[in-house]
Parts: sequence; structure tokens; C-alpha cells
Amino acid sequence: MHCPPQSAETREFVFTPGDFDRIRSLIRERAGICLSATKHEMVYSRLARRLRARGVGRFSEYVALLDSRDPEEWQAFVNALTTNLTSFFREAHHFSELAAHVDALRRRRNPHVNVWCCASSTGEEPYSIAMTMIDAFGSYTPPVSIIATDVDTNVLATAEAGTYPAERVGRFTQDQVRRFFLRNGSGDSGAVTVRPELRSLVRFRQVNLLDPQWPVRGPFDAIFCRNVMIYFDKPTQRRLVERLAPLLSPDGLLFAGHSESLLHSAHVLKLRGNTVYERARAAA
Repeated sequence: MHCPPQSAETREFVFTPGDFDRIRSLIRERAGICLSATKHEMVYSRLARRLRARGVGRFSEYVALLDSRDPEEWQAFVNALTTNLTSFFREAHHFSELAAHVDALRRRRNPHVNVWCCASSTGEEPYSIAMTMIDAFGSYTPPVSIIATDVDTNVLATAEAGTYPAERVGRFTQDQVRRFFLRNGSGDSGAVTVRPELRSLVRFRQVNLLDPQWPVRGPFDAIFCRNVMIYFDKPTQRRLVERLAPLLSPDGLLFAGHSESLLHSAHVLKLRGNTVYERARAAA
């Protein structure tokens, strides 16, 4: 066993190796997240707040709460163990590829572009997609629909509000900030909020990618499923990609994270560029 027993002298809450294994099993069943045996400290620190909120002194008692199927606590549990690392225009080459893709679609047809951002986190990724679409069409009202989903309700609330610390847009030019954000207060300190024109292009919804039914409908011209599959095991990744691929339009693209390889799904997707995939001919 990788996790040493914890004593009352060193811990606020009793957290045994058995508790840790049970929590790893529950989060995998609920959200597909595979926690390694090295995540003991992370699990303790993130869930300790839930134990305080619920007034229990042992992790075994908290697991019993989860076993009682309290829906609010289940959501708090998933929120606590979800990792949300994001930024505006993260992996910038994808947005250049998206802009070129939309330009090609416009030459072939008069498109209404549909995009699904599967793991929107606090909103930087779908808003980056929206900015790309505004620039691609040269309009604040492009023919674009973006649905942005996440399993974590806390980050979705932040995304819907669209307000961020000013340092989050520190890499933007002053012109970009002016075009896409409103400053809350004066100067470079404080916060910025995405402009209403940008916000209107994005719909946020909670979706667990492991659920048997998704409240989204294709076809999508682009699906961003980036930096989420790294938390799933290979069989789960394969099943997810097999569900995503049919939702792509015949010329649609799927964008994966820089550390995510979809070679296990070559029967439904083929590599087009740097972590950019299109439907395999047999799946089209």
C-alpha cells in the first residue's frame, strides 16, 4: 500500500488507506477520473473542506454520506477533485487551425458554425473560441453557436459570469482587451469582464462525459476535448472518442490536448495536424 496510515496527532481527520482507495474508486465511477496512488495528499487537502462543512470527523463517515446518494454532496465531491488548469488561447496553434478551418468552410459553403467545448473549466477556452470566430468573420455577430460544458458546477458559474483578474489577460494587446473585455475599475489592476457580444456566443451547460446520454446534438464543425482525457484510462478514452466522432460533421475537426494521443481510436479518427483530428473515412 502506498499510503501510510494517518494518526490523529498528524491529521485533523482520520484518513485511512482504505478510505483513499474507496474515494479513488468513487471518483473513477462518477467522473472517469483516475487518481494515482501518489494523490493521497491532494485528496486529503481538497476533501477536508467538505468534512468540515458536513461536520464529520472521519473520511469513512464522509464516504458513507456519498453512499447515501446525496446529490448535492456528490456534486461537491466531484467539484473538489476536478483539476481546472486553463488560460486564454492555451495551445495557441489550435486557434489558428480553427480560424483556417472556418475560412475553408466559408469557401465551400455558407456555414453556421457549431462548436462544442467539452471541458470549458472557468471559461477561458470557449471565450477564446468566440474571439477567434469574431475575428474570422469580422463581426461581433458571427453565424456561430458555441456550447461549453463541464462536470464542475463551480467553474461553470465562474465561466458564465465571465469576470477574471486583470492578470489573466496580461498577454493580450491593449486593442484585444478593449475589443473583448470591459474593465472593472480603472488602471491595470482589478478585474475584467467579457463583453456581452462575446458572452452571447456561448451557452454553458453541465455535462458529465461519462453519462450515457448527453444533452448536446451534433453535427459539430469543431469539438474541443482538450486536457480532459489525460485523467481517464485508455478504455474510457477510447469509448469517449467513439461517441464524439459521430457528432462531427463530415469535415469537422476534433482538437485534443498536447499530451493526449488518440492512436487507440484510429478506426474513427485520423491525425490531421498537431493534436488535431478528423473523421476516418470508414467512420464518415
